[in-house]
Amino acid sequence: MRVRAPSKRSSVTPCGFAALAAWAVFCFGRVATAEPSGLPPEVGYNYSEIETPRIAALAGAQRAYATSLGALFLNPANMAVARVYHVGALAQIWPEARRQSYGAAAVDSVVSSAGVAGGIGATYNIQDPDGVDRQYNDLRFALALPISDSFFAGVGGRYLWLSQDGFGPLGPSPASGGLRDERIVSGVTFDAGLTLKPGDLLAISLVGNNLNDPDNGFQPLSIAGAIGVGTRDFTVEADALADFTTWGETTSRWMLGAEVLVADHVPVRAGYRFDDGADSHALSFGLGYVETTFAAEIGLRRVVSGDEATTIVLGFSYHLEATGLTPSQTDTF
Repeated sequence: MRVRAPSKRSSVTPCGFAALAAWAVFCFGRVATAEPSGLPPEVGYNYSEIETPRIAALAGAQRAYATSLGALFLNPANMAVARVYHVGALAQIWPEARRQSYGAAAVDSVVSSAGVAGGIGATYNIQDPDGVDRQYNDLRFALALPISDSFFAGVGGRYLWLSQDGFGPLGPSPASGGLRDERIVSGVTFDAGLTLKPGDLLAISLVGNNLNDPDNGFQPLSIAGAIGVGTRDFTVEADALADFTTWGETTSRWMLGAEVLVADHVPVRAGYRFDDGADSHALSFGLGYVETTFAAEIGLRRVVSGDEATTIVLGFSYHLEATGLTPSQTDTF
């Protein structure tokens, strides 16, 4: 979805986004306590996925249409779809799971005359400090190439450092509580993605995550397919994913998301996710305020059937290609 350059200043302001962000922080402050989380650790860990506000608001249904920073985290091939140079920051809050994540990322597909895109991102994550006490750093890097005007390919790597110093579901047990003061995961895994855009309205993607299969639930091997239909102001997408690792057997996740751009500046988003492994259904919603040079967004997801969990994601991105500092060609979000 692209943002038109407006002919006059819009009457829409970022005040609504600011109010939502303040509400999210207020809710987190009320819910967070010094008690261990009552949720299974897998729920709050969210399969090692790092979500932007757009990804969260669309329930993860973004592998076909993610661009910019979202492509770095979800489908590296799509970094080459749009000509952008974006830098940004994000924060994730999971009140019931007692998880916080803070990160920054950059994606550039402008500087290379061949259209080669590159991206890098890093997040610091804390999960349930009074329970499982999981801390981890996630470093992402990726490259993408436009094979043709309608076919894009990308590869990415992840370096994960993870320690777990608290108690697992079996209480004070080394088998479920990790190794105190030692990292239990430290290594690189690889992702790959392909996107085909046979026409102006259709996008089809195939994405593999952790393809070298480290055989642990912290870096689950998964394969996902996605199909989406979109115009300049509207997209709808469906994703299906097979997870071969997390739950000890192959499980699936099914995601559906839709968004519409209102008044050239305000993306309105909604989504649904069914998680076979966690046996849960979740609904999501999101808003943003997008200008030529920046975007501020919020995404909310709530499990409505299953282990009740709330996800709040805040994000801000700055669009260097629109500032004159880089060769600007296309403005997207």
